[in-house]
Amino acid sequence: MEREIVKIDDSKCNGCGQCIPNCHEGALQIVDGKAVLLSDLLCDGLGACVGHCPLGAITIEKREATPYDEDTVIKEMVEKGKNIVTAHLRHLKDHNEMGFLKQGFEYLKKNKKNINFDVQELIESIDNNLQINKMEINTNAHEHFHHGGACPGSKSMAFSAPVTTSNENDNQHTELTHWPIQLHLIQPAAAHFHKCDLLVAADCTAFSYGNFHSGFLKGHKVVIACPKLDSGKDIYIEKITRLVDEAHVNTITVVTMEVPCCSGLLQIVQSGVTNSKHKIPVKSIIVGIQGEILQEEWV
Repeated sequence: MEREIVKIDDSKCNGCGQCIPNCHEGALQIVDGKAVLLSDLLCDGLGACVGHCPLGAITIEKREATPYDEDTVIKEMVEKGKNIVTAHLRHLKDHNEMGFLKQGFEYLKKNKKNINFDVQELIESIDNNLQINKMEINTNAHEHFHHGGACPGSKSMAFSAPVTTSNENDNQHTELTHWPIQLHLIQPAAAHFHKCDLLVAADCTAFSYGNFHSGFLKGHKVVIACPKLDSGKDIYIEKITRLVDEAHVNTITVVTMEVPCCSGLLQIVQSGVTNSKHKIPVKSIIVGIQGEILQEEWV
């Protein structure tokens, strides 16, 4: 699919590193004195890093970007040399993307005869006693926690909701299992969205509907947005499309308020699904301003 993504002009970049802490996803790194986008996986194309480059070396381009595939990415990295490959694999390791890391190792081993550096030495330097080749990894359901020099409030992470006992009130604990949740900040390629039932909620609904966590959020991955006040609606549509095509979400439930401006969120979701290659069920739930459910139907 065609989408916006960061582009770095090597001829302008002086390796100052000012862009690094301003990449929300931690996708940029200095390698051999130049800023490098380690992979498309973590770049959301919003351009948070662009304004922090004093030389104008970073721009946003619109290009064809297929759903993330580690074999494709590392094949391109190999052509750029050992240092780029090392930086990419360390990046996967630091972000606990063990499924992709294992896939990268396997590609290097399979193609080592055509690679002009010592593959085994590189793998051993990255592995660092992880014994990744002996680990059983479910690449379809691996959770990851981001660390490093990115904004703490927008680092992608997955976690488990608290376990409750039978005598606990379902409304007194969270059902949230990942972060971030704002639609501008989420990464559709994040593992926690893979084959999930997605909840797309208008910002106000969690405050209006008292049983939001147990009634709507339980068993779902959530993203939130305000169709009236948020900017970048086209980005929202694109992210919904990517969630369908790349994350292969099973269903989407859209929860909105009864006020007219809130209906735009359902339109955004429907446009995103229409633009996707796969058609999935979409449910619409409308909540009244006093917290009652006014309508619930598949659309």
